[in-house]
Amino acid sequence: MYISSTNSTNSLLKELLAKGEWPQGERFLYAGYQTAGRGQTGNGWESEEGKNLLCSIVLPPRQNLFELNVVVAVAVRRLLGEEFAIKWPNDIYWKDKKVAGILIENAMIGNELKYSIAGIGLNVNQTEWKSDAPNPVSLQQITGKTYSIDELMRCLDAEVQKALQEDIWEEYKTHLYRKEGLWPFVEREVSVAPTMNADKETEGRFMARIQDVLPTGEIVLLDENNKQRVYHFKQIRYVV
Repeated sequence: MYISSTNSTNSLLKELLAKGEWPQGERFLYAGYQTAGRGQTGNGWESEEGKNLLCSIVLPPRQNLFELNVVVAVAVRRLLGEEFAIKWPNDIYWKDKKVAGILIENAMIGNELKYSIAGIGLNVNQTEWKSDAPNPVSLQQITGKTYSIDELMRCLDAEVQKALQEDIWEEYKTHLYRKEGLWPFVEREVSVAPTMNADKETEGRFMARIQDVLPTGEIVLLDENNKQRVYHFKQIRYVV
């Protein structure tokens, strides 16, 4: 389903589902413009009107909530190609620049998960950026080509449906951004559940390699002193 403008495709889709107004058989909602696009932990998402792919996809609920991040990240990377990587937990990078972001939201009734929504923002034909986002890039900037957003949406939906049927964990880990070698990281002080405070032993940057990503979503790092460190999302950030 296409809509020319909305505050957020995730917000609108959740509202339609809650009211029972989402059409039977529809899988995705995409918009030409978002007035209040959202990223992870409340971050905004800049998008010039009509230039980018802004969509939300209804996903079947899974017991492992993090697995949907893995499914959608793999699907977006497959759509874009081998030169793109997945920056844990679910951003899509080209070299050291961000081309796409993913926001998974879940609807619970009591202890029962009713549905999940994947919000995806993919920079497609935008070439100028007004926000202070540090490293955005678009497909047009990478390739010099102009893309059909409608066609990209159809292809993305097909990739998501395919990835939902496959075991994609190893593919996810194989294509992680900065998978090989030692890279700088910085711990962050986080006190909001379900995370815990970052390790007090390290102040500032440290060098580490990615050893694994756990099924529950934590990243496992092995630092330059061969000490294993495990972090939840937002406890750690890459130095890009």
